[in-house]
Amino acid sequence: MFIILSAAIAPGLALLSFFYLRNQMDTEPRRALLHAFIFGAIITFPVLFIQFVIKEEQTFSNPFFINVIFTSILEELVKWLVIFAVILRHVEFDDPYDGILFGAAVSLGFATVENVIYLLSFGLDQAFMRAMLPVSSHALFGVVMGYYYGKGKFSSDEIQKKFIFLALFAPLGLHIMYNSILMLEGSFIYAMLPFMLFLWWFALRKVKLAHEHLIEHLSKKF
Repeated sequence: MFIILSAAIAPGLALLSFFYLRNQMDTEPRRALLHAFIFGAIITFPVLFIQFVIKEEQTFSNPFFINVIFTSILEELVKWLVIFAVILRHVEFDDPYDGILFGAAVSLGFATVENVIYLLSFGLDQAFMRAMLPVSSHALFGVVMGYYYGKGKFSSDEIQKKFIFLALFAPLGLHIMYNSILMLEGSFIYAMLPFMLFLWWFALRKVKLAHEHLIEHLSKKF
């Protein structure tokens, strides 16, 4: 049990530490990030319950709609709502890079609990693949979401709404593409590898831009 829990939790903590340590200009209080991680963990249970009920009741007959469209919308919308309702106006969200950290923390809280449940159910055989795909993809979706939240919070009122909406629709589009590739089943790996490379490039590009926004933000303060 301890080994399974360690294998399930370690990827999420490692990825969150990675994005935390990349912020060399300022440091977000760890307690605030822990709270964001916990919020992400908590929302996993209602999301999984809704997904279970929808599938058991056969509310939708189209597997593609259930596994790709509905699942992507539900997961990204709930994460977006948590950040919008609880974190966006938090006193510790005080620079553009914080969006990256809070977005990653919420997403990794969700991905970690999902990973624990999966590995407890199916064992350690899939631990490496789970770390490389579901956990890391959720982290990167969270980075993209957080980037646009950070961009929106520190933009003028005229364009703030645009970035807040992009915080939902950009990761949602990426999540739909990811889930669509998974539907390819046996041959999905041939499409998944280039997609994950693109996703890492895209997310790290947002990290770089967030650093530039942070430097600009700090220069205005001082």
